[in-house]
Amino acid sequence: MAKLTSELELECPCCGATLVVDTNLGRIVSHREADRGDKPELTDAHRILQAAEAKREALFEQSFAAEQGKEDALSRRFEEALKQAHKEPVTKPTRDFDLD
Repeated sequence: MAKLTSELELECPCCGATLVVDTNLGRIVSHREADRGDKPELTDAHRILQAAEAKREALFEQSFAAEQGKEDALSRRFEEALKQAHKEPVTKPTRDFDLD
């Protein structure tokens, strides 16, 4: 693809993309991404969307169940604290001023 003598065609060591660099300008003139084998096909779009919808639904159900369980746990903790409060004697709170 390098047409001029001042252009260098380089391959990126990280992603494998092809870069054309103009040495006179000191800039990248062209960029072409490397072909990936894991690109989804358009024919798989319906399956991918269904899988994403199922994942969202599962996460929602999990979150919903956790929120329902949280209310039960909080009410149990409140009942336990209330029972403990009834067992303890009522005392006058100590203040810093009273300690002198």
